[in-house]
Amino acid sequence: MSESNAEAVAAAVASATEAAAGGWRRATGIAGVAIGVVAAGAAAGVAIERLTVGRGMRQRARLALDSTGPYGGLRGTPGKAYAEDGTELYYEVDEVDEVDGLGPEAGADPAPRRRRLFGRKAPAPVTVVFSHGYCLNQDSWHFQRAALRGVVRTVYWDQRSHGRSGRGVAQTRDDRPVSIDELGRDLKAVIDAAAPEGPIVLVGHSMGGMTVMALADAFPDLVRERVVGVALVGTSSGRLGEVNFGLPVAGVNAVRRVLPGVLRALGQRAELVEKGRRATADLFAGIIKRYSFASRDVDPAVARFAERMIESTPIDVVAEYYPAFNDHDKTEALAHFASLPVLVLAGVRDLVTPSEHSEAVADLLPGAELVLVPDAGHLVMLEHPEVVTDRLADLLARAGAFPFTATVDGCDSASS
Repeated sequence: MSESNAEAVAAAVASATEAAAGGWRRATGIAGVAIGVVAAGAAAGVAIERLTVGRGMRQRARLALDSTGPYGGLRGTPGKAYAEDGTELYYEVDEVDEVDGLGPEAGADPAPRRRRLFGRKAPAPVTVVFSHGYCLNQDSWHFQRAALRGVVRTVYWDQRSHGRSGRGVAQTRDDRPVSIDELGRDLKAVIDAAAPEGPIVLVGHSMGGMTVMALADAFPDLVRERVVGVALVGTSSGRLGEVNFGLPVAGVNAVRRVLPGVLRALGQRAELVEKGRRATADLFAGIIKRYSFASRDVDPAVARFAERMIESTPIDVVAEYYPAFNDHDKTEALAHFASLPVLVLAGVRDLVTPSEHSEAVADLLPGAELVLVPDAGHLVMLEHPEVVTDRLADLLARAGAFPFTATVDGCDSASS
């Protein structure tokens, strides 16, 4: 982006701030742009190339992708946990059918073989708990979930105010932002409800990885006694305030200066802003693609799937979470993972949590496997699912979740 474009971005965001205080109807289009940027996980404005396909055709394409896209339709056994402030946290469990590996049938004993071998004192199986990122939900793990169904016990949950979980009680009652520490305690509540015993593997993407770090910081005994493996995907242990989101210095500084005020103001006009967001759907889609993916041949249905998840996050939720990232610093908490099998994975072209942050995490965990995926952006688990699934399967084998000889959806889990 040129210096003039950076200045234009800064001017647009500043204009949004001024409009937020007064002429809201005139600011609808700008508000939609600002929301799209933040909902994609990038606190910055970008220049989008001119779209050449007719608007009506693009609208019909989105409808077609929504109706035929197979992504995000996997469901498990639902459950609810409750955070310290009473927030309802929704999770789903995929159990293991140890008879045929196809998942438990209705009314069937979920673990007959294990009970036959160990009697009533059968050890609890390994449970893999997946935590999703900012403005996403548990369905962001679609490909990994499809691969692991019937192979290992898994738990997927929606972070507070995301997906099917309830709005954060503390946020609505006390009008305060979310903290990463709070998310770590939420994860503990989910583990207590969905996996109260037995070994666990923690998997987190982006904000979900920060949640995993916060859990370790607050509950080191849990990590020491029960955690047998950790996967940190496209995440950071701190210093997120230094990320430039692919913008020149002038643009980054301008956005950082005005964005918090823009978000607070827009969050107070959520209904009007959501209308503006819909009105700028084409630009919104372009921003999401830029900050989610890096390769040119991303399946349009996958891109639309990501767009649906992100656009479903209300602007006031976006605003509640944003301050937490600048405050996030869990570098010291990584020490709790030092003796465990750890996978650190990132897209080389991630503009939201750059791969350098993953490298910094791996430097503090010398025994960790560091995987940098070329031609991959922030949503690497959707963009290159086979790579993420393969390395995750290897981690699970090292953690004892299943044998090295096991095959996960065509991916041999044995180390290469």
